[in-house]
Amino acid sequence: MTRAFDPPYSSLAQSDADLARQGFSLLGAHEVAAWLDASAADLERLHGAWSDLPADAYLKDGGRYRRRRHSCFVVDGAQVTESPHRAHWQPLEYNALHGGMQRWFEPMAAELRADPLWRRILVRVGEAVSALHGARPWYVEAHPFRIDTTDGIGRPTPEGAHRDGVDLVAVFMLERHRIKGGESRVFEAEGPAGQRFTLTEPWSLLLLDDARVIHETTPIQPLVAGELGWRDTLVLTYRRAGFQGD
Repeated sequence: MTRAFDPPYSSLAQSDADLARQGFSLLGAHEVAAWLDASAADLERLHGAWSDLPADAYLKDGGRYRRRRHSCFVVDGAQVTESPHRAHWQPLEYNALHGGMQRWFEPMAAELRADPLWRRILVRVGEAVSALHGARPWYVEAHPFRIDTTDGIGRPTPEGAHRDGVDLVAVFMLERHRIKGGESRVFEAEGPAGQRFTLTEPWSLLLLDDARVIHETTPIQPLVAGELGWRDTLVLTYRRAGFQGD
């Protein structure tokens, strides 16, 4: 059996400094709950929306293993403004597999978008990217994902190790259900250093300075052959000066 490496978690007090120093920071579930001032019941209420994610119809490998939604927001300090629904677009420079095309996904559920805790999440991550790059309005794309083992294997990052062309990427781990694999890997974009670890705690968080690091997650497989497993995440990207494709 492949060894699972524990995440090198930061404390809340140290997270901003670690992100600035090494290009990424990790917070454990307890720290995230305190950061968000959220109870376990609050977080599970939000996670309930992951049971209603439509299939991703754009996978070029023909897979059926990814389900997702997509919504956009502008975060300016404590102010959150929802943007009109739009396509998700990335240049080929950052996504050689699915870049260069408009991908229209169903928006997140209205009750989730209006939830006060959802807005608090957007503001808190906005504070982290503002500490890194300076306060300004941030253009946020929100991606609730479920990667499952319908095909026997699920690929969280079918495009491979990549950057997203933004200022900050936040990856919340929400659930691992009867799977193995799904190791997170973070590498310097301009150097040899790298880290590998497996996020297992519901609502643990990986923050990435997208200009300095590239990242990927290894495929998942079912713990028991023939049984469905899945990995739920929330990915938020923060970008200055507008959405990609504008």
